[in-house]
Amino acid sequence: MTRSSVRGEVPAVEDTMSLTPRDQDQDQDQDQDTPAGRGRGGGGRREAGPDGDRPRRRRRVLRWSAMVLAVVILGTAGAGYLYYRHLNGNIKKDDLNIGDAKDRAAKPKANAAGQTPLNILLIGSDARNSKENQKLGGAKDTYNTAPRADVQMLLHLSADRTNMSVVSMPRDTLVDIPECTDPDSGKVYGALTQAMTNDSLGRGGPGCTVATWEKLTDIHIDHFMMIDFAGVVSMADAIGGVPVCVDANIYSHTSTGHGSGLKLEEGTTYIKGEQALQWLRTRYGFEDNTDIARARAQHQYMNAMVRQLRENATLSSPNKLRKLAETATEALTVDDGLGTVTKLYDLSKELKKVPTKRITMTTMPWQYSANDSGRVVPRPGDAAKLFRLVREDIALDGEDKKKSAKDKKSSDPAAADDEIAVQVRNGTRTDIEAPVAGRASDIARLLVGEGFTQAAADASAGAGEDTTVVRYPNADLEGDAQRVAEALGIPLSSVEKSTDVSGVTLIVGADWRSGTKYTAGQEDDSIPDSAQAINGSDKKQCMHVNPDYTW
Repeated sequence: MTRSSVRGEVPAVEDTMSLTPRDQDQDQDQDQDTPAGRGRGGGGRREAGPDGDRPRRRRRVLRWSAMVLAVVILGTAGAGYLYYRHLNGNIKKDDLNIGDAKDRAAKPKANAAGQTPLNILLIGSDARNSKENQKLGGAKDTYNTAPRADVQMLLHLSADRTNMSVVSMPRDTLVDIPECTDPDSGKVYGALTQAMTNDSLGRGGPGCTVATWEKLTDIHIDHFMMIDFAGVVSMADAIGGVPVCVDANIYSHTSTGHGSGLKLEEGTTYIKGEQALQWLRTRYGFEDNTDIARARAQHQYMNAMVRQLRENATLSSPNKLRKLAETATEALTVDDGLGTVTKLYDLSKELKKVPTKRITMTTMPWQYSANDSGRVVPRPGDAAKLFRLVREDIALDGEDKKKSAKDKKSSDPAAADDEIAVQVRNGTRTDIEAPVAGRASDIARLLVGEGFTQAAADASAGAGEDTTVVRYPNADLEGDAQRVAEALGIPLSSVEKSTDVSGVTLIVGADWRSGTKYTAGQEDDSIPDSAQAINGSDKKQCMHVNPDYTW
């Protein structure tokens, strides 16, 4: 196994976005929204910049750009086979998941046709380990320091290959990072709570970032692709430019040196080379000058680039294809399951089955952390709902028929009813109503009457739940949890994995304050508005320019 270039052992062309101790770099890339300090794991914080700016976040979608190019190009006209062995040698490999086995998400059940979805985590490293990276981003004093996963996007390809969903996570999201073991050195990194999600990459490699996502989302991840970026500039040139739109003239520049330097006229422009790099790095000038606005601009670029790759006839040139294939494979670090050109080519054929109109780009619903200024956390309810839709292979564009309960059912067989231990908690408390006294005991007796003789009430006070849920701690108990839900008429979408419980746990919610029959509300499979979905075929996307950055 070859350790990823993010560890600095393989000279490669990589993008440059690091901080800590990179915070003190003077950043030659012009987007100098550099804070005074950069937080490490465990919720460490970075101080705001001169304008109250949050930690700088740049160039991250370059990684997605290269990622899409790598996959689509290798599958275009068989380009990956031109220099098969040579290109194979370009690809770097690393372990898929180096977290604790108990945090692994269960593999999805095949549909009626025997098909299963495919989940790929796209990771962008901020490693600075080449002269070209230093030229693009500065930070000479941070050469070969620990990398960060400053781009994290989960690509979900549906089981029937009719649609694709992409969920990105803001790099400043606070999450729980599981224990990870470096596959090369054997070093064990202890678990962290409420740590910056991008810290995961420096804790043994991309397999720790994969483990962090599985722990958070309970979505089984099949592969990862990690990208470096100096070659993205030439890629944009090779495909003839990428069309982007702004609703006013924009100049991303301030008197104090902030900004990417992007200067465009109102309307649509085909951007190439360094201008493409500037677009992807621009924070000052789009909407409210935040990373969330930058992510929307990056999504616009990604969608336009995918359309260009599929439609642009200039890619029929063998020489251009060969050059792009060289650059793409040199930029890639993947797990062993994708570690050859043949495997990447096969993947590209699967991805190309999805029409652009069935591609949905989203951002994980988030809100600012109450305890850590400038950081964000998954938005309660909405983030869990988005993860559930992906986990259950429900198309985010709303075009799918609702999945049947059979498709959602776990492949793990349940134990006999009288062998399933069930803890029942009273979660009927609401903001305006006290919990219903004795509710946990009532439902525990109901379960015993249904044959679940090991059901017992948990007398400890618990938080309220809007809806009744059944939770389980690991994949081995998923079938048992689903059996309990089935016996009570609780929908399978209300059965969820959680490390907050030690066994199968039924939490009686505010929607079941009385009676012995549970009536489920109509299941809502619509995508939350807070996910800010963008359709891949939408050519009318246009970024709003902050009035302070017009000319």
